[in-house]
Amino acid sequence: MKASAGGYARARDVRHALDLLAASDGMGRILAGGQSLVAAMNMRLSEGDMLVDISRIDGLAGVTDEGAVLRIGALTRHADVGADPLVRAHAPLLSAAVDHIAHAAIRNRGTIGGALAHADPAAEFPACILALGATLHAEGPEGTREIAAEDFFQDVFTTALAEDEILTAVTIPKAETGEVQVLEEVARRSGDYALAGMCLVKRSAGHRLAVFSVGPTPLLATDAMAALDAGDMDGAVAALKDALDPPSDTQASAAYRKHLAGVLLRRAVARIGEQQA
Repeated sequence: MKASAGGYARARDVRHALDLLAASDGMGRILAGGQSLVAAMNMRLSEGDMLVDISRIDGLAGVTDEGAVLRIGALTRHADVGADPLVRAHAPLLSAAVDHIAHAAIRNRGTIGGALAHADPAAEFPACILALGATLHAEGPEGTREIAAEDFFQDVFTTALAEDEILTAVTIPKAETGEVQVLEEVARRSGDYALAGMCLVKRSAGHRLAVFSVGPTPLLATDAMAALDAGDMDGAVAALKDALDPPSDTQASAAYRKHLAGVLLRRAVARIGEQQA
């Protein structure tokens, strides 16, 4: 099936992109890597859109060290996130996630900003930034604003971004000394979306646990985190399962996804113990 677009324009800079969105009468769609948007258009899930191409805007790609945080530009490709030495040193959870994202062609074209703005509940990057306590940076007609990861994901493919805003970057706290970050997921085949997955971070202040592919958004499992902090593994598994309301579909039942979440949590905690030994 052929994609149906209402027009195309390449933005020179962020302000030009915002002007193009404003002139699109609500039909503007940001085109970066295009790995999700073009697929949706090919399936006629999105028609008549005015495509605003931001892929050539200078300054929206790359990783920079800003002291206590890393700043990752929204146009940074998945593969570049995974290979970046700053990310590997200070946010290894993101590097680990890249190994699970689809296939090489997708990783070489898709962008971290596109993945976050698309907000697929089965995707790895949204859960990663939730577990890491990241901050997302958006720009709109009224200026810039910061959005905590906990407030960003609202529903399936729905975020706190307004229609006239563009996601420009994400900042991530650097891992502290002794911090461990692990990702666990189960998929039917390499490159498939996960049936269930989780990101677990162990810091001096305690655990941060985000699960994905088990609900409409990635979920920060606070009750399970508290149980882990108290050293109650069985309680953490029980709290995690109680917090989940996963879908049943042709890939897995809701009950199976809950079971997988418990298995993955035990596996993630064991991995952290091995790395700290």
